[in-house]
Amino acid sequence: MPVAKGAALDPAQTRTALLDAATRLFYERGLDGIGIADLCAAVGSSKETLYRHFGSKDGLVQAVLERRSDRVTNWLRSAAEDAGDDPFARLDAVFAALGTWYAEPGFRGCAILNAAAQRHEDPARTVAVRHLDRRLELLTGIAQAAGAADPAETGRQLLMLVAGATTLADHRGDPTAAEAARGAAHTILRAAAAG
Repeated sequence: MPVAKGAALDPAQTRTALLDAATRLFYERGLDGIGIADLCAAVGSSKETLYRHFGSKDGLVQAVLERRSDRVTNWLRSAAEDAGDDPFARLDAVFAALGTWYAEPGFRGCAILNAAAQRHEDPARTVAVRHLDRRLELLTGIAQAAGAADPAETGRQLLMLVAGATTLADHRGDPTAAEAARGAAHTILRAAAAG
C-alpha cells in the first residue's frame, strides 16, 4: 500500500491500517514475535509514521489491546443483552458466543490475556486487568439479576469458568469447553440464587 510521493494521506486511515495489521500479527505471533519493521512492511508504512501515531511499540501494543478489549467486551455484552432479561438466558448467550469464537479458524485464546502472560508488565498487564474487570462486571450483573446472595463472588466464579474454558479451547483444542463451562455456570448460578 505504498503512497506516491506528494499524495495526501488520511491519518485516521493510516492509524486504522496500522492497528489492523498489528492486531492480526500480534495475535498470530505474539508481542515479541513481530518487530516494528515487519509491522511497517505489512501496511506499507514507515517507522516514523508508526511512531508518530503511537509513540513506541508499547504505545501500539496498548492501542491494539485496548481496541480488542473494547470490541470483545461490547460483543459479549450485546450477546447477553440480546438474550433478554432472564439471567440464565443471558449466561447461555455469553457461553454460546464464546463457543462460536472458540470454533473460529485460527483461534489462539484471548489476545489480551496472552499478551499479559507474555509480558507481566505494562501496558499489557494494565489492559488485561481492565479487560477482566469488564468481564467480571458483566458476569456480576447476571449474578445479581439471578438473585445471588453474593453477586460479586458469584461473578468471580463465573469469570474463572470463562477464563478456564478459553484456556482449554486454546491449549487443548477442546471444542466442548464453552458448553461444559456453561453447564457448570448454571450450577453455580442456581446455587448462588438459592443461597
